[in-house]
Amino acid sequence: MDPFSSPPPSGSAEGPSNEVVMDKVKQQLAQAYAEEFFSTVRDKCFTKCVTKPSTSLSGSESSCISRCVERYIEATGIISRAVITSLPR
Repeated sequence: MDPFSSPPPSGSAEGPSNEVVMDKVKQQLAQAYAEEFFSTVRDKCFTKCVTKPSTSLSGSESSCISRCVERYIEATGIISRAVITSLPR
């Protein structure tokens, strides 16, 4: 059921509060960001590290993917911190 089309809570004719709607939007944005992040990491690291796809990963491919994912997570953290510190307060 869509949370925005659900009936308002009992005793309220106004529907969901702005805070409830904003929380739901934040959750949906976080979910979309996480899905995009993992999709990007998977695609980029697979392309970089797996030169000959087969039924299993070689040791070097597995190590390469691990390092690639770690670097991508680290870079995303650095960028996120830089963006947050540059926001006006």
